[in-house]
Amino acid sequence: MPTNRGTSAGTINTSPLNPSSNDVDMKCCPINNTFKIIGKKFTVLILRNMINGKQSRFNQLLNSIEDSNPKTLSARLREMEKAGLIKRKVFSNEKPVRIEYYLTEKGSALQPILDIMAAYSMKYCSKDVFRDAKPRQFDKVYRRDIAVLEVNKPFI
Repeated sequence: MPTNRGTSAGTINTSPLNPSSNDVDMKCCPINNTFKIIGKKFTVLILRNMINGKQSRFNQLLNSIEDSNPKTLSARLREMEKAGLIKRKVFSNEKPVRIEYYLTEKGSALQPILDIMAAYSMKYCSKDVFRDAKPRQFDKVYRRDIAVLEVNKPFI
């Protein structure tokens, strides 16, 4: 049976849409929770650039994300670090001090989600994505397969 929780905005059904036979009391919707983690401005683009572009420096990210600004990028990187998506490494022995950002396992685990989002747009929104408006397959554009989400991997 769905669990309903009262909020100031009303009642929220926090159970899955297709509940299984074993009841699970959920605190929140898992899709909404993931969106809360990656849904802020530039977060997905930062992840994209770190995964696909192998970018790790602030200025690399700033220069490659359209309409980004230093204040918002800095805030987003701090939030991503706090959420455990990235790690910040300071090279204080260098002048000027160099700072690099690296994906954690938790951050890297979002790659399949981003790949599916890209594949979706290339297939269903090709007129918005490609100049010639022709749909394309993910592997033809990125020259690799879509990453696999390892959901059944044991948590150790």
